[in-house]
Amino acid sequence: MFGLRVAEPRDVDAIVSLVESAYRGDASRAGWTTEADLLGGRRTGADEVGPLVDAGALLVVEREDGLVASVLVRRESAERAYLGMLTVRPTAQGGGLGSALLVAAEAHARDALGARTLRMTVISVRVELLGWYARRGYALTDERTPFPYGDPRFGEPKRDDLEFVVLEKALR
Repeated sequence: MFGLRVAEPRDVDAIVSLVESAYRGDASRAGWTTEADLLGGRRTGADEVGPLVDAGALLVVEREDGLVASVLVRRESAERAYLGMLTVRPTAQGGGLGSALLVAAEAHARDALGARTLRMTVISVRVELLGWYARRGYALTDERTPFPYGDPRFGEPKRDDLEFVVLEKALR
């Protein structure tokens, strides 16, 4: 397909670097998925990525120049899976790789995990990202989750109006 595989322990540092480059700091501004105006600090670390890799919950896209994309897909219940950290290297964004990875993640959730529904959380003020997911069949639920202010694992907020909204898609 496009080099999609389940992440291995040797990928942990590369995944952390990839996720950080796409979401935080000035380097993330090369793509459209940046959260640099919303959050500072770290987005993730080896302490979080390592257990996800060990659980087989991270998929990666590898090219000759290294990892270029990754996504978290894990079982939430017998019929529901969770999608998170959909990441494409900022300089590779805008070419359809994210859309293709999302389709592959949905297939993985459906076929490998037996999920009928895929859910995710997105920061509510990420209007362009919410629109991107809506165009791919994800709908807002009525669920909202407070942003964990004061927990450095989620970054250093630059605004006081952050919260997560839940999106959901039925898998066929």
